[in-house]
Amino acid sequence: MQSRGYSMAKSKGGAQYWWNSGTRTCARIVVANGRYASVDKTDASDCGHSDSGGGSSAGAAIAGVAAIGLIAALASHKKKHGDDQGAGDHDSEYGRGYNDGLYGGQYDRHDSEAYHDGFMAGEAEASNRRAANRPYARGGPDAAKAACEARGDQYQNAPGGSSVAVSQRGDGSGNYVFTVATGHYRSTCTATASGQVINISPY
Repeated sequence: MQSRGYSMAKSKGGAQYWWNSGTRTCARIVVANGRYASVDKTDASDCGHSDSGGGSSAGAAIAGVAAIGLIAALASHKKKHGDDQGAGDHDSEYGRGYNDGLYGGQYDRHDSEAYHDGFMAGEAEASNRRAANRPYARGGPDAAKAACEARGDQYQNAPGGSSVAVSQRGDGSGNYVFTVATGHYRSTCTATASGQVINISPY
């Protein structure tokens, strides 16, 4: 987390709260058995800061997802493949592959399965970031978008903060339909402007 610009703000109730002053993002991390059990973007006030820091809340949400992407991807990977994936070498190789995939590095064809899985997750995250920054993805009420991103995490059984809205449109009746990306997976979520999710389904 420190290498990504975060500093520990506090520890409370078994959770750690990390603050990034550059993106004004507060991340809540729960560690179980020495591993990340969950990673969630939370209110700036949880880290002892106000939400007023310039930039839109949509932009801050995108930055928050970007900053904790590796942790969320690795936690999701471990959940799908079991706790035996937790060796330090595995995490290191996964992280190296993730960063190569995220930042357009050349794929190392002679490396491990962990590297391959990380590279694929990094490429998916890079694609999601590009889509989330496009104008048609940034529209819609923040409450509706946040609710659909949170429901996307639940729907795909992913750590909090993994999902990002990559497109949005009105449905003609005052509600909003978001395409939500969770790694390689996509879902379609409909929500009210106030943030009540009406339904979610595979894309």
